[in-house]
Amino acid sequence: MVFSAGIVEVAWVSGLKHASTFLEWSGTILAIVISFYLLIYTTKYLPIGTVYAVFTGLGTAGTVIAEIILFNEPINLVKILLILVLLIGVIGLKMVTDEGTNQEEA
Repeated sequence: MVFSAGIVEVAWVSGLKHASTFLEWSGTILAIVISFYLLIYTTKYLPIGTVYAVFTGLGTAGTVIAEIILFNEPINLVKILLILVLLIGVIGLKMVTDEGTNQEEA
């Protein structure tokens, strides 16, 4: 679920920058609602620190990649390397977090 929330986050962040019509703004608002619903739902089953780190990491990396691919942003090698470091951290957090752990049990 947190991965889905992160992917939807990319849509609404891009929408904030590029939306200009009523339909585009409506889609952006819908994406915000869906993204945060998925985020809140996921925190019922995983530690909030891990969920938020994965959510923001995926959102950041995904937004930069989307900007490069969809909106022709220039590729900056330092930015790409820093995103890779961020993703390594997110993957590490995901690996050390027991997916069956409920916050109430901790």
